[in-house]
Amino acid sequence: MRFALMIEPQMGLTYEEQLAVARHAEAAGFEAFFRSDHYESFPGDAGNPTTDAWTVIAGLARDVPRIHLGVLVSPITFRLPGHLAKVVLTADEMSGGRVEIGMGAGWHDDEHRRHGFPFPEIGERADMLEEALEIVHGLWEEPDGWSFIGDHWAIEDSLFRPKPGSLPGRDGGRPNIITGGQGSPRAYRIAARWADEFNLSSSSPEVASTKFGELDAAVRAAGRDPSTLTHSVMAGVLVGRDRDEIRRRERDLLAVFGGADEESETWMAARRPRWVYGTPDEAREVVKRFESAGVQRLMLQDFLARDLEMIDLAGEALIG
Repeated sequence: MRFALMIEPQMGLTYEEQLAVARHAEAAGFEAFFRSDHYESFPGDAGNPTTDAWTVIAGLARDVPRIHLGVLVSPITFRLPGHLAKVVLTADEMSGGRVEIGMGAGWHDDEHRRHGFPFPEIGERADMLEEALEIVHGLWEEPDGWSFIGDHWAIEDSLFRPKPGSLPGRDGGRPNIITGGQGSPRAYRIAARWADEFNLSSSSPEVASTKFGELDAAVRAAGRDPSTLTHSVMAGVLVGRDRDEIRRRERDLLAVFGGADEESETWMAARRPRWVYGTPDEAREVVKRFESAGVQRLMLQDFLARDLEMIDLAGEALIG
């Protein structure tokens, strides 16, 4: 099993706080650090400050020397595809070839409205995502002069420099491209055509096993070997050395989400079975269940990113 740490910095985290998290993740043995791409603070207080995802990744590329770095996911509504391709490659050059990119259709309508981003219906956003993926692939991989005409964007006589394969650390390759979601037929088809990795969110090991079976069938139907597509899951994480530490972290988590009450306990109870949750022994058992379900990389979604000791413990318990 490979492990990545994923955080939600829109919950008020500064650059320095994100840098501390990335450094602890690297020291703990995580292969990658991912962050979300949001411009509005949630859950909890909507008035917390936020940072731009790719600006932060570029900073981390210089400040953290070894760990892979990525965004999960960048909504295509935030950036034009050519702009995104250039931003990602710039950060990748700064990192020496350690950057990964998750691309998605976006979902937070209020966030779009408050920042002036377009937010068409989901069907159109999915169409935009497919076009954007084709454009990013084309700009990175096709020869000079490549053109593309879509319903949303057009590329004429492309001239993209540098090409990813020419960058230090790339050895002729390009950044890992991730798509995903909760598992729908269209998401599977998009991944089969354009992605290197499919990331399943909010799923227990049992659900993941079923979803990955569906994914593999869609990949085969597209004429591709499922073994060429990495199967990953993003799962919440809450671990402690004993019950008291777990309860303390649960209280901290519920405070972040708006406070503890009867409804919040119901919310927490619904997540324990599908999170990497509990003592080190309990957390390792959950990881084994995910591995048996076909998960190759587990992205631990950490809502308590300021609790650096929990990152250290997760690395110690799960990575060794």
